Amino acid sequence: MAKVAILTSGGDAPGMNACLRACVRYAIYKDLDVYGVERGYKGLIDNKLIHMNSRSVSGIVQRGGTILRTARCLEFKDPEYQHQAADTLRAYGIENLIVIGGDGSFQGAKALSDNCGINVVGIPGTIDNDLAYTDYTLGFDTAVNTVIGAINALRDTMDSHDRVSLLEVMGRNCGDIALYAAVAGGVEYVITPEVPYDIDDICSSIKFSQKRGKTSNMIVLAEGAGNKEEICTKIKEKTGISVKTTTLGHIQRGGSPSMADRVLAAKFAVRAVDLLLQKQTNRVVGIKDNKIIDRDITEALNEKNCFDKELYNIAHILSL
Repeated sequence: MAKVAILTSGGDAPGMNACLRACVRYAIYKDLDVYGVERGYKGLIDNKLIHMNSRSVSGIVQRGGTILRTARCLEFKDPEYQHQAADTLRAYGIENLIVIGGDGSFQGAKALSDNCGINVVGIPGTIDNDLAYTDYTLGFDTAVNTVIGAINALRDTMDSHDRVSLLEVMGRNCGDIALYAAVAGGVEYVITPEVPYDIDDICSSIKFSQKRGKTSNMIVLAEGAGNKEEICTKIKEKTGISVKTTTLGHIQRGGSPSMADRVLAAKFAVRAVDLLLQKQTNRVVGIKDNKIIDRDITEALNEKNCFDKELYNIAHILSL
């Protein structure tokens, strides 16, 4: 019987467990023997593999995080450790590996394929939505919904006190979480890494809105787009208005995955297993124009992110 191993790597994302469940059960349905790797690539180096069956993934579709756990593994950049990981897999008779993670995890998968001959398929699991080849990554929808919940709660208290609020969200160098949450949450201002912001314009808008009787305003700041303390200080200097700040942090990574992420997880898992059965390797799956796709991993990693400027303009227009 052919064998496949599955690992989750890098930052955790809601939907990883749903994807793991779908991978395991679909692989078993296709008569594959399935192993889980604990703590990502570190688990491959340390020989932390566990045999999995359908019961191994019972009751996890609604859970955030990853039951396999995850870890950063910088030493995996060293070819010596890559070959050690490949030797671990082959000691179990495993030639096929599914990697659920982001761009760094895909780099590790590519190395195992290119340098060690392991058949790999990647599934995009990251809240940042920063992989250009796919419209959405696993966990992004849930993270945005978490931010929207925070916006709704902050809006209540800001309206009560006639205050300006700045909410900093995750995303590394990608502003998608901030942008999508700003549009869905009716936010007045969104600051992302992709578009330079004008503090004078923001301050003028705040003062103008106050003249119109709107005494509370919400700013969503993507991490990597600016320093929240500096922004708040400048707003205070130019308007006389104090800004209350909230950093949402790792709460965006946790929580029960949304319906969209659970369904996406199942679709990604099926395509990944089918690719391995077709002996296609060095591939990553994704979604484009609402259709599941797969791409060569090298081409996918080299594709440059294209920020949705149209949606950004919509956010600006609707905030006026």
